[in-house]
Amino acid sequence: MSDHDEKTAEDRGDTRDGDGESGNRLREELPQEVPVAPPAAEAEEAPKEPEPEQVPEPQPDPGPRLTGRQRLVQGLWPPRVTRAQLIVAVLLFGLGFGLAVQVASNSDSDSALRGARQEDLVRILDELDDRTQRLEDEKRGLEQQRDELENSSDQAEEARKQTIEKERQLGILAGTVAAQGPGITMTVVDTKGTVEADMLLDAIQELRAAGAEAIQVNGVRVVAGTYFADSGKGVSVDGNKINAPYRFKVIGKPQDLEPALNIPGGVVQTLEKEQATVTIERSTDIVVDALRAAKRPDYARSSSQ
Repeated sequence: MSDHDEKTAEDRGDTRDGDGESGNRLREELPQEVPVAPPAAEAEEAPKEPEPEQVPEPQPDPGPRLTGRQRLVQGLWPPRVTRAQLIVAVLLFGLGFGLAVQVASNSDSDSALRGARQEDLVRILDELDDRTQRLEDEKRGLEQQRDELENSSDQAEEARKQTIEKERQLGILAGTVAAQGPGITMTVVDTKGTVEADMLLDAIQELRAAGAEAIQVNGVRVVAGTYFADSGKGVSVDGNKINAPYRFKVIGKPQDLEPALNIPGGVVQTLEKEQATVTIERSTDIVVDALRAAKRPDYARSSSQ
């Protein structure tokens, strides 16, 4: 081998040694290798934990299908009422109740007349005719007074006479003067204590409607403002307590007063239903002498000049 070849071989060895040292130096300078994560496919192949099974929630039982009538009932009940609807319902109920009571009372009156005897019906008609005649007589009397005032030569004297007569009549109605005339006496014997004040008041009203001009009950004069009230076992008239038997002294036309009390379903039958005994006597001379003190009104004054 020539010298040239030896130099060449040495140079190659030097070169390899230099390359080895450079490689080692590069390895020392590079960071350590990082492990690479497995690919996604491998990750999917890894075993998975079993997920818990989801239990379905129980659904409510819809139940049987409702018919149209059942749906209507469910829609109407329970009712959904507003305040305005409630007020209207109460008003309609009150109106219907009043009409029912009125119809019932009319039916009772009609049934009482329908079941009355022929002589009772004739008597009721006679009483109505008498009332009409009484009003006609009063009308004629007033017209006569007017004519006398217009035709009298001394109108002042005629007016004075009529004033005195009118004062006497008003005194009888007011109970400030005694009265005397034909009429009836009615006695109510109440041994059971079942007669109440409203029954006696009904008798007074029936007598007034029949034309009674003066009434006295057990020594108490009955006037326009008289009131009756129950008082223990008796009755109070204008604050004066009276006890049974109740004695009515009435001045008026007996032919009108007695039938008015004996009409079917009237005063006498009502009292007899309460086991009271009623007797009525006609007379041509009834004296009503119980008096009431004249009371001056607090506010009312005469409007005549």
